[in-house]
Amino acid sequence: MHWKALSLAVWMGHGSGQMLPMLRFQCNQLVVERLDPLVTPGSIPSPHLHQIVGGNSFNASMDPATHDLPSLSTCTSCTFSEDLSNYWTAVLFFRARNGTYKRVQQFPNLFLEGHGGITVYYIPSPDATANVTAFKPGFRMLVGDAALDAPGPTRKVCHRCMPETGEASHLNCAAPDSQALPNEFCPGGLRSVITFPTCWDGQNLDSPDHKSHVAYPASGSYDVGADGVCPSNHPVKIPQVMLEVMWDTRPFNDKDLWPEDGSQPFFWSTNDKLQLAEDVAKSWMHRNGYTQHGDYVFGWKDDSLQRAMDARCNGSECSTLKSQSVEESIGCTKLPTVDEDVDGWLTSIPGMPMGD
Repeated sequence: MHWKALSLAVWMGHGSGQMLPMLRFQCNQLVVERLDPLVTPGSIPSPHLHQIVGGNSFNASMDPATHDLPSLSTCTSCTFSEDLSNYWTAVLFFRARNGTYKRVQQFPNLFLEGHGGITVYYIPSPDATANVTAFKPGFRMLVGDAALDAPGPTRKVCHRCMPETGEASHLNCAAPDSQALPNEFCPGGLRSVITFPTCWDGQNLDSPDHKSHVAYPASGSYDVGADGVCPSNHPVKIPQVMLEVMWDTRPFNDKDLWPEDGSQPFFWSTNDKLQLAEDVAKSWMHRNGYTQHGDYVFGWKDDSLQRAMDARCNGSECSTLKSQSVEESIGCTKLPTVDEDVDGWLTSIPGMPMGD
């Protein structure tokens, strides 16, 4: 077994000692802009900014009745050329003492190569005899809440302050991860993890809230692959999708850049409460992180994902899947539909009123 794949296979969930095969691969940055075909389809621009990876047929609408990602996409920014899915999350910004904002860049995860983007995982059940059903064309789902202003009931979205050398263990949300953004300098950058459900109702490819057609196990652990006992109304086990984003907060590890009162200076692009008065924005809103979220629209070609799950492929090498070079995946980009600056020093985060 390749040494990188081996390093992943020994990942242990909650100290169980289980050897967990998992697809783990790079999806490079496709585009950063204000579009959200899942929550606000057709809106140009959408209320807040997202960073998007995957197939280049991504657009503002993506009607599931007519938009077939594998046939409409001409390239993908992901390692596996058969994965034309789209994945997107909120964008992290640093707020300087003078009140201006700077987008935090992403960097490739441990053992991976590319340009920014997201590390994507597909994890089957730890039980090699368990059947895991791959997603169907038109399937989509959402985890997290862009309006959340308090910790959620379960740890589906979390953050970790990374050590300087990175970390290959405990990929799930577990101590020392927190739902809030950490209020400290992170030597190895900031990691955010989004963990999707592993149970499906077997009928609906989506639901009005993009959540009700899927569920986390009724018992067992939702963060050790497609493990646990699914509830009776969501009996079908599906692969666990997990998104891991490495944010390069290291350029901002300077006490002269942080607020003089020591408050946490990072904001997600989703927090509409940033438009409140300066004194409010500098209070508890600085210290959360609860509005990070992840969207998923399935777009694997034919039965390629099912084959990979059945073969229990590991890491970013899978004999049943077609891969492309790092250069090819980086080369798959899209010009923004919304013409606005997202990379300079900004007086407000895109989608939020000026002067906050």
